[in-house]
Amino acid sequence: MRQLLNSIYLLSFFNLCAQEEIKEAQSPMIVIDSLYREDQFYFGFTFNNLNNKPSGLSQNKFSTGFSVGFLRDMPVNKKRTLALASGVGFTYNNFIQNLDIEQTGETITYALFASSEDYSKNRFSQLFVDVPIEFRWRTSTYESYKFWRIYSGVKFSYLIYDRYVSTDAKGTTVITNNKDFDKLQYGIYLATGYNTFNIYAYYGLNALFKSAKVNGEQIDMKAFNVGVIFYIL
Repeated sequence: MRQLLNSIYLLSFFNLCAQEEIKEAQSPMIVIDSLYREDQFYFGFTFNNLNNKPSGLSQNKFSTGFSVGFLRDMPVNKKRTLALASGVGFTYNNFIQNLDIEQTGETITYALFASSEDYSKNRFSQLFVDVPIEFRWRTSTYESYKFWRIYSGVKFSYLIYDRYVSTDAKGTTVITNNKDFDKLQYGIYLATGYNTFNIYAYYGLNALFKSAKVNGEQIDMKAFNVGVIFYIL
């Protein structure tokens, strides 16, 4: 009887050990999210150019810009490599040029400096609230966030603040909230690259000024900005 009891005890012990070894050998379950989105914060830097400049108007230094915002991703295919996206952001643009702006009461007039030596500072800057709407193609998967992308779309921007500053022999001139600027701007853009770093280009479809003339010629300048944009999940 004693030998029988000892045998039962040993069998129970080995059974428990075997169960523990099986449990330890089991690997943790990995849950894959097949419904991922590329929701992203973005920020970019650009060099700003003016197209359709009036005769005699020129940019003699680099003009720069900065943008930041957030985009909501909405995939449209099963592999989630195609998507629509929209969001909100801010853009600050600076334009250094030789357009001389003067204000007398409510009247604003425009002329051109004959030479860059006639002034030490001459620029206007604009701050916008942006609503971009874009179509996205990318090679991303739920396992990797390093991928190629081509994002293209249209951006609507509303001017919330503008400032012109000029310093010449007569002193410093500062003009804010110029009524001649077109507050609603819209244009097309393209962002393409790999992973975080991407090349960016924006072309404005309407003029920066809605009702301004210099030397009898309509100021029909449009923005063309080129730079880099970074996306961060």
